[in-house]
Amino acid sequence: MPQTTTGRSVSAAAPVRRRPKDRKAQIALVAAQAFSEQGYHAVGVDDIAATLGISGPALYRHFPNKYALLVHAAMGTVGALRSASDGASEGDADDPDPTPEARLDRVLRALISTTVENRKTGGLYRWEGRYLRPSDRDLMRAEFGAVTQNIARPLLELRPDVTERDSVILSTAALSVIGSITAHRAALANRRIEKLLLDTAWGMLRCDLAAAPPATTTIDDPSTQRGLAVTSKRELLLSEAVKIFNDRGYHESSIEEIGAAAGINASSVYRHFPSKADLLAAAFHRAADRLAMGTAAALGASADPEEALSRLSATYIDLAFAHPEVLSVYFAEIGNLPKQERTNLRNVQRLHVEEWVHLLTAVRPELSAVEARFLVHAALGQTLDVGRLMHFDTGAKARGRMQTLMLTVLHG
Repeated sequence: MPQTTTGRSVSAAAPVRRRPKDRKAQIALVAAQAFSEQGYHAVGVDDIAATLGISGPALYRHFPNKYALLVHAAMGTVGALRSASDGASEGDADDPDPTPEARLDRVLRALISTTVENRKTGGLYRWEGRYLRPSDRDLMRAEFGAVTQNIARPLLELRPDVTERDSVILSTAALSVIGSITAHRAALANRRIEKLLLDTAWGMLRCDLAAAPPATTTIDDPSTQRGLAVTSKRELLLSEAVKIFNDRGYHESSIEEIGAAAGINASSVYRHFPSKADLLAAAFHRAADRLAMGTAAALGASADPEEALSRLSATYIDLAFAHPEVLSVYFAEIGNLPKQERTNLRNVQRLHVEEWVHLLTAVRPELSAVEARFLVHAALGQTLDVGRLMHFDTGAKARGRMQTLMLTVLHG
């Protein structure tokens, strides 16, 4: 007869559950995926714990709070890129002193492989990093700056004609191409993704920005407009809300603050918009309407698909540079909309992307529709990633350089 303890058979006792050795890494991965897909504020610690089948207190043994999880996740994504590019920059036993071109190729391949492997979490630092405290944000930017320099240094050796400033712009453009896959879920075999990204990233690094022609504007430049200011409270609220969402983040902004910026009290705001989410949705729909009008005008003025792509890129740049805060807020805050509104806006975006895909496959019939979709997302992402570096300069020279980068992505 088996021995018993407190009346229970020892042989029948429940097995001892041991804590996995990699529990902290598991928690960090689940948190990074949740923050990347749903946004920092939409995810609770209990949600992360429940996904792993553990309790909240068990999670707190590894991370003291949700913010610590965000810091770890955001720094981890950038840290993976830093480690991959640092390692690729060094020589190995087979090639202890690689040429600048060989070093560049190794760095690009390492960054692409790392990004593809971490596609679900790779965009975390791009959008949710805004919620980091200034000191942590500075650390993250320094890490990403080091990644950029791992491309820019060998590029300057390979292309002595390029200025140091342009080497950073081209390196940022190449990184934008690589990182663009984290902003959408188009499906393609990893091997094909890696080849497409590598070819396109090399195209960015070979781009001749010095020869970029000045852009011809397709819309009126706000900086040169004259006339009366808008007095409609609804329009003022939309304008001020986007600025505040961009500066402070959606969850850190209040109706009272938005109303004060527009010169009205909070109760009057609700006469125009039932909630803060409705304000956010209205701002996005307004931007989508502007884009739809600009797209229709560009297509109507074009004689063939190639001209249409050129006009579309110019229109997109003009709208993005005139209202950069809308683009930034869209990528960072769309997850805060109610599900139906989010779905509606993403359907609008999908239709806009498909318009570009249709034109691009007509210009480059060797591309499949899926490959063209990857390139269109990469081209559109340039306006935000490189636009920030250019401080969204609305001058003709800056916009011309931006258009050259976008068309280089599309045409290869």
